[in-house]
Amino acid sequence: MNFEDVTKISNAAKAKSNLVNSNIFKYFLKAIMAGFFIDVAVVFSNVVGNMFAGGVMPELGKFLSAVVFSIAVILIIMVGGELFTGNNLVMAFGAYDKKVTWGQVGKVWLVSYIGNFVGCLIFALIWVGAGLSGTQSYFEGFVPNKVAIPVGQMFFRAVLCNFFVCLGVLCGLKLKEEVGKILMITLCITGFVASGFEHCIANMGVFTIGMCIVPGLSIGAVLKSMLVVTIGNMVGGAVLLAWPIRKMSADQ
Repeated sequence: MNFEDVTKISNAAKAKSNLVNSNIFKYFLKAIMAGFFIDVAVVFSNVVGNMFAGGVMPELGKFLSAVVFSIAVILIIMVGGELFTGNNLVMAFGAYDKKVTWGQVGKVWLVSYIGNFVGCLIFALIWVGAGLSGTQSYFEGFVPNKVAIPVGQMFFRAVLCNFFVCLGVLCGLKLKEEVGKILMITLCITGFVASGFEHCIANMGVFTIGMCIVPGLSIGAVLKSMLVVTIGNMVGGAVLLAWPIRKMSADQ
């Protein structure tokens, strides 16, 4: 990465920290909106998947549901929002570049995580109240499988997930043309969804819906999954991607 790109990411980290400190309500609202956008993608993706479930080409449904999930990050980049998983990259990069402290990183992560949860919770409950667009049986079929993934696999799926997501975020920050941003974000997000990786913020919406409609879903299993996936996402964005990128730019 060139000096301009390094400076852009580090300045973004500093701006996020400054906003949390100066106007936490505004920042929290941006985090809530990001939660809304993630749940828009959850709804869109699962409705598309449900349309193809049991059909002659379920693999096409899986691919299309992965493609349309890209709307989440596109909306966050284009409209504005603060996504915890994207902040794993940006804030860690700023800390490696010594533009923010790790205390500031933790504060941004915490506020964005809570805000994302509030947004996912509100949107998911509204969707449940709206009748789930006929997808209740579809959710009942896959939600229990998510919490049953072995912990090791769950962790590494989360690491890889946020590596993909943060690549999309990075492209959104780096590229200037909107068409290019949309294309690269779509490719990156499609990759993680089609591969079956685990995203903690998307899971917030999925599990909120699951707790409302899936009989016997364990709260303990859900919380364990959220913890493992959250840590894995943090490692994927802050360590697997942000650290080597900053090291490669160390001579800038």
